[in-house]
Amino acid sequence: MTKPRTGRFALGVAIVAVPLVLALLGPLFVGEPGPRTASFTLGDGHWLGTDFVGRDVWRQVLHGGRPVVLTALAATALSYLVALPVGLAGALTHRRLLEELLMRPLDVLLAVPSLLLILLAATVFSPGTVGLALLVTLVNVPDAARLVRAAASEAAARPAVEALRMQGETWWRMAVGYVGRSILRTLAADAGIRLTGVLYLVATAAFLGVGVAPDAADWAVMVDRNRTGLFVQPWAVVVPALLIVALTMGTNLLFDAALAGDRGTDRDRPQQGRE
Repeated sequence: MTKPRTGRFALGVAIVAVPLVLALLGPLFVGEPGPRTASFTLGDGHWLGTDFVGRDVWRQVLHGGRPVVLTALAATALSYLVALPVGLAGALTHRRLLEELLMRPLDVLLAVPSLLLILLAATVFSPGTVGLALLVTLVNVPDAARLVRAAASEAAARPAVEALRMQGETWWRMAVGYVGRSILRTLAADAGIRLTGVLYLVATAAFLGVGVAPDAADWAVMVDRNRTGLFVQPWAVVVPALLIVALTMGTNLLFDAALAGDRGTDRDRPQQGRE
């Protein structure tokens, strides 16, 4: 079982490495912008051609990944930063009223489709990159908090937690020291799925023009703005689209391989004990 897991992990690294390197390091290697030429052309020093306004596509690709990746990572981290204390508090409290006050407002948000909520907010104000990250965080917190609460409730019902409470241990030690550590694997599995969903949501919002300028150097915006010339100069659409797909697919493979390896390690422990 080791080789298939190693193969999946290596494949995930290979797939995700290209878009990550381009996104994080690409802007460091971009030179001065050259003069604009005709739209949707190939050649003349533009080895990926030009985009809808005559800019070099390769230069836009190097610039366009960082907003997508950093916004998705920030939104995912912020989602857990809010969801973890709310979910743990809901699982550990013995006060029904407090649990209702924590969870019921999140259920209202959960009832509204994520993309619809982002689009409704965008009609009220024009969010920038930070605003888009906060909106994506907002729509992810309810689901993440419910998952944390559900996973933590089982751990919170164990005798060990009651023993810690009777010993006068602090809430922090019970919530983080015991219950939090008990749900780490569940959180890791959810993180892989959630990051993929956040990437999809960020890219879709950017595709629809939320949080970015219409001519911004952004992979999702490139797909949207250059699709009119798809059959004339396809690289302006195909390259950024493939990079987004590789980023989501590679992330899923990495988390899947890591969790599979963790499960394999746990299965091996009783066998070693019996021997």
